[in-house]
Amino acid sequence: MLHYDAILFDVDGTLIDSAPGIINTLQEVFEKMGVDVTNVNLRRYLGPPLRRSFGEHFTDPAKIEEAAELYRASYAVKGSHEGSLYPGVPEMLRRLKNAGLILCTATSKPTAVVTPILEEQGIVGYFDFIGGASMDETRDTKTAVVRYVLEQPLMQGKRVLMVGDRNDDMRGAADCALDAAGALYGYGSREELAPFHPVLLAESCEELADKILGVTADGKPLKNEG
Repeated sequence: MLHYDAILFDVDGTLIDSAPGIINTLQEVFEKMGVDVTNVNLRRYLGPPLRRSFGEHFTDPAKIEEAAELYRASYAVKGSHEGSLYPGVPEMLRRLKNAGLILCTATSKPTAVVTPILEEQGIVGYFDFIGGASMDETRDTKTAVVRYVLEQPLMQGKRVLMVGDRNDDMRGAADCALDAAGALYGYGSREELAPFHPVLLAESCEELADKILGVTADGKPLKNEG
C-alpha cells in the first residue's frame, strides 16, 4: 500500500475529458490569426501551458499573448462547457476523501478558469484547494503550479502524490521531489510517462483509487501485482 496524506490532481486528461472544447477553441483561434493547422495534430496541445503551445506558431511575444487572450475569451463562452468527467471520477474522489486524504488540483488552467468548470461538473466540493496557473506568466508551468500548491499551509509536512496524464505532470512532480501516478486513460501514453518512473499507472479512475488506497471499492485488499 502507498502511504500519502495528500493527492494533487491534474484536471485536463485526468479528471475531465476536455479535448473537444480545447481543440475547437484552438482551431478557432488559429483561424482568426491566419494559421493553417490542417496538418497539425492539435491533440499534442492537450495539457501543456497555453503560451508554450502558441509559441510553436508565433515568435512575437505580443502575438502569443494575443492568441492566449483570444483563446480564453472564446473558451469561457463555449469550450469550457464541452468537457465531461471521465467515468468513475466522482466515485474516485469520494473514496479518497472518505479515506481522509487532502485533495487539491494542480492544473495548467488558471485558477479563475478551472474553478467554474469544476463547479459545473459537480466535483469542486471534493477539493481542499484549487491550484492552477496565473493569468499572466508568473505561474505558467506545471512545476510552478505544483510548487505553489505545496506552499499552502494545509500541505506543510504532508506526503504528497501528483496524479496526471502527460509528461508535464510527471516533470512537475519530479522537479518538486514528489512521487507521481500516471492516468493512462488520459491524453498521454505509457511510453510518454515511463521515463519519469511513476510509482503507479492506472487504466481507469477505479484502478487509480484502488492502487492509492491499497484496497478495492468493496474493501478487499488489493492483490500485489509483483
